[in-house]
Amino acid sequence: MNKNILQKITIALAILLSTASFAQTKKARIVEDFNKNWNFKLGDHPQAINANFSTADWRNLQLPHDWSIEGAFNKDLPTGTKQGFLTAGKGWYRKTFVLPKDWADKSISIEFDGVFKNSEVFINGHSLGIRPSGYISFAYEMTPYLHFGKQENVIAVKVDNDAQPNSRWYTGSGIYRNVRLVAVEKLHVAHWGTYVTTPKISKEKASVHFEVTVENKANTEKEFKFVTSIVDAKNKEVANTTSTEKIGANSNSKKTHNLEVKNPNLWDTENPYLYKVLTKIYENKKLVDTYETPLGIRFFSFDAEKGFSLNGKPTKIHGVCLHHDNGALGAVENIHAVRRKLTLLKEMGCNAIRMAHNPHSLEMMQLCDEMGFIVQDEAFDVWKKAKVKNDAHKEWDAWYKRDLEDLILRDRNYPSVMMWSIGNEIREQFDSTGIAITKELAQIVKNLDTTRPITSALTENVPEKNFIYQSGALDLLGFNYKHEDYATFPARFKGQKIIASETVSALETRGHYDQPADVIKAWPVKYGEKFDGNADWTVSAYDNVKSFWGSTHEESWKAIKNSDFIAGTFVWTGFDYIGEPDPYPFPARSSYFGIIDLAGLPKDVYYMYQSEWSKKAVLHIFPHWNWQKDQEVDVWAYYNNADEVELFLNGKSLGKKAKQNDDLHIYWRVKFEPGTIKAISRKDGKVVLEKEIHTAGAASKIDLKVNKSTIKNDTYDLVYVTVSIVDKDGNLIPNADHKIDFEVTGGGKLVGVDNGYQANLDSFKASSCKVYNGKCIAIIQSNGKQENIQLKASAENGMSSTVIVKVE
Repeated sequence: MNKNILQKITIALAILLSTASFAQTKKARIVEDFNKNWNFKLGDHPQAINANFSTADWRNLQLPHDWSIEGAFNKDLPTGTKQGFLTAGKGWYRKTFVLPKDWADKSISIEFDGVFKNSEVFINGHSLGIRPSGYISFAYEMTPYLHFGKQENVIAVKVDNDAQPNSRWYTGSGIYRNVRLVAVEKLHVAHWGTYVTTPKISKEKASVHFEVTVENKANTEKEFKFVTSIVDAKNKEVANTTSTEKIGANSNSKKTHNLEVKNPNLWDTENPYLYKVLTKIYENKKLVDTYETPLGIRFFSFDAEKGFSLNGKPTKIHGVCLHHDNGALGAVENIHAVRRKLTLLKEMGCNAIRMAHNPHSLEMMQLCDEMGFIVQDEAFDVWKKAKVKNDAHKEWDAWYKRDLEDLILRDRNYPSVMMWSIGNEIREQFDSTGIAITKELAQIVKNLDTTRPITSALTENVPEKNFIYQSGALDLLGFNYKHEDYATFPARFKGQKIIASETVSALETRGHYDQPADVIKAWPVKYGEKFDGNADWTVSAYDNVKSFWGSTHEESWKAIKNSDFIAGTFVWTGFDYIGEPDPYPFPARSSYFGIIDLAGLPKDVYYMYQSEWSKKAVLHIFPHWNWQKDQEVDVWAYYNNADEVELFLNGKSLGKKAKQNDDLHIYWRVKFEPGTIKAISRKDGKVVLEKEIHTAGAASKIDLKVNKSTIKNDTYDLVYVTVSIVDKDGNLIPNADHKIDFEVTGGGKLVGVDNGYQANLDSFKASSCKVYNGKCIAIIQSNGKQENIQLKASAENGMSSTVIVKVE
């Protein structure tokens, strides 16, 4: 075929793929997925706002998208150690689309859940606005600039993440959360326009107060019927009310309804029961808008002496802090990735998430509602005083009020949200400017929501030195670290409600064990001091190494567990995250703090929390059982629901042990000999659980396990495949480092690989991955084809294995 003809066909196909059209519809409110068929190119391309601009050499892709995660690790990049040595820069997105003629009388907006950062959105050459924050959600009205019918519309988004460094952790770059197109009639519920509260709750009934902001974009006054109904989890109506209202031309008006739910099902962490509030607006008997608001009926309190209670039941907050990245996917938000993350935490016994240190995605908030997590919703990591040269302090004066208001408006209906945090380790706590700013921020929150306490994560626990505390504006004091001072808090902060807003900062690498394990170490002992680390940038997984400002997991949890006045804890962190690889420099590029590694594979300390936080019977012994003859190995056990544990080596008892006082684990020092190490836990002399670890032989096969066997062909759904190198009997080879090549065919594509090793410099987007300590993962995403997916995993020594995932 002639080269010029082929090029023309390619360009035409690209234009076809990048053009979205929307079918005519009679729905009152139309919400369209706007993620597909965008074009993208790195660099600055200001001419992309023009209709005749050619994107022939641009990539066609589906949002959400993070260009940073696609790059190579480079120690010379300005993002530096805090952001994982990945690229930032500038990029442009562009999309063409046509709209039906019958949309011409509608009000049409575009909603972005998050763009990192400094975005500017253009429609048909007109700038709709800028948003410096990379985390806040925002929307723009586009109606005055749109074409209807056959004429194309051009939307272009400039993203500028060039000024570096601008964060203390990995941010990602680009339109990394979802985008929607929303079309409504001129009379409609405003963006984030509802607010539901439950002022009185009893076993017999719950009163529901509902406010809705109605917007009239028409040039005439409108009379309308306003209908509110509440439906239960089975979509059965349990309450409703109707009123007739008026609204002036081109105006907003707040309307209220009060309803009552009889015999309410209460939302809690074990039974997160959800109702929905349905809003309908009728004009001249025609339905012109519908709007859905989540409703969880629950009550909670923080007490200076007794801590936290939910629905009248004393409840310890078993929480973790989470950054927003999704491991090998980078900052790309995907509800299936979030669900996997929260499922692992739920199975551990976690019941709360602190959104560190910025607004998280709508998917995260919705799943916390659905899965039963208490949320500390956090707005800022910095105020006016910088922590990093180009961080958000630069836009503070112009944007803090809008950003905070938008967070509260977006999230105030989620029942999972039970605390508003206005800052993390804010530097203004150390000078008097902190007083006025704290008061102002607290008032901004109270203007929009009075049902939840306001907190801030503080590092200074001497009252005379902490000006944020001295403002008197906090309802709940959050303190980070310094667990050894907890006992003094009731005297220092008389009558104050307290939560451990950030704890631990222990360091571990999954599957790596340094002997012996009975000495606690700080790496380093103090800031900037040299320490005797490991040459391969690993840290032992025994929970005996911590950062200089932190503690081990056990030290911190014991202090909180035994302090009734502390409402609970948020452990730093639930998962490893990209960036901030303390204590090591390059090539370490992701954190060591997680209870679960970056690939989503639990470290051993996961089972300590599970034994303490969950109702499951737990017996977990470690490490592996492949060592040198006669080497002394510390064998640890985490357990619960038992009086004692007996350990056996090749059938010979090594003795029974039980936790003493406030111990959280037991251990034996054992001279290694090949074979089987076995533990039996007993209660009242009866066996509760048995666990065995065998000395692994030669690598024999690749074991593939999927987190689900069926996915949808919607181009979003994910399946996570855990890859393990095992011997002929299925025992994990604990030091295996085989390179695994992946081949995906059918209705899926490979979108990420990882092995959890913090100093792995291979790309997350490669088609191969070396297993680390015997394991790695592959992430497969639906490509939209109605074909079953086959993943083939092959190793250099001839081993191979396949797994089939059904596509529906």
